[in-house]
Amino acid sequence: MNKPNLFAATLALGALTLFPPLSFAQDEPYKIVNSTKTMGVGGIDYVYADNDDRQLYIPRGNQVLVFDLDTLKSTGSITNARAPGVAVDPKSGHGFCSSSPVVMWDTKTLQTIKTIDVQGRPDGILYEPLTERIYVLSHQSPNVTVINGKDGSIAGTIDLGGGPEQAASDGNGHVYIDIEDGDNIAVVDANTLKVTAHYDLAGKGGGPGGLGLDAKNHILFAMCHEPQTCVVLNADDGKILATLPIGRGTDGGGFNPATMEAFSSQGDGTLTIIKEKSPTEFEVEQNVTTKARAKTCTLDTKNNQIIVIATEPLPGTNATPAVAAAPSTNQPAGEARRGGGGGRNRGGGPGYLDILVVGR
Repeated sequence: MNKPNLFAATLALGALTLFPPLSFAQDEPYKIVNSTKTMGVGGIDYVYADNDDRQLYIPRGNQVLVFDLDTLKSTGSITNARAPGVAVDPKSGHGFCSSSPVVMWDTKTLQTIKTIDVQGRPDGILYEPLTERIYVLSHQSPNVTVINGKDGSIAGTIDLGGGPEQAASDGNGHVYIDIEDGDNIAVVDANTLKVTAHYDLAGKGGGPGGLGLDAKNHILFAMCHEPQTCVVLNADDGKILATLPIGRGTDGGGFNPATMEAFSSQGDGTLTIIKEKSPTEFEVEQNVTTKARAKTCTLDTKNNQIIVIATEPLPGTNATPAVAAAPSTNQPAGEARRGGGGGRNRGGGPGYLDILVVGR
């Protein structure tokens, strides 16, 4: 190599050192990047990532299992807590599960602080950051019991006019709750605990089981059973912006502002990823194959990964610890959720709990 070419090569190498090539990770497809199997007994419903304390909560049977969010190793459990879901108030360091009564614990020690009597049939649950309160959702009146995260006192109840499934907060005083049996999204004022609006899905989608919220751009993503559709709405006025196909049996959804993607987990073993290309343009980016009955999900915000869970029987047995169409343990017999993917994964016998981490 002659000297001019050697000089040019040296300059190029220096430029690569100072300005490394851009990462193309955003163009890579989503896939299962980590998974674990844990033996146990009992059904499951929701999964919850406490991104502040890096803990993963999974209610199963009569306890809430706790895992390290980074390693997926077991770190303990909250006993005597038969619940569908979990929420954590990071300000007070208090965890809550949607059992009856609600169990409140210290997230550092996992020791129970108190139990809180509530009415209805607790199911979904949400932490609202502006008022530092916990919203316990129920398919029976009262539809919402609101609990102060600091001391566990009840702040009030809310009548939504129907059975709620999942909720999302914009952090600025608005709580959005999908009404599964009413085919609408209820809007709640977090300060007054009053319903201010109902956004009708206008036949575009029915039985919303999952909900995502782009708080910055004020956009809602309602994941529906019938038809199997994501209805995209303006969070300010409820105007429908788009509809997109999703898999069968949605029971959880969310939105990742770091990647501008909404997602819906389905009992048919798929995870639908929806790209928000602009506040008015949306497209299905990918349908990731997960596992049958992996119908609920949570977001690991540190790693931009989505976690889904499922149960499965032991090999060679006739046990069925997870059935996609089974009714919730908090529902009367015969009152299964719509779409074939809802309801708690009920199971009396032993079986595996699968934790699947989906990322790029």
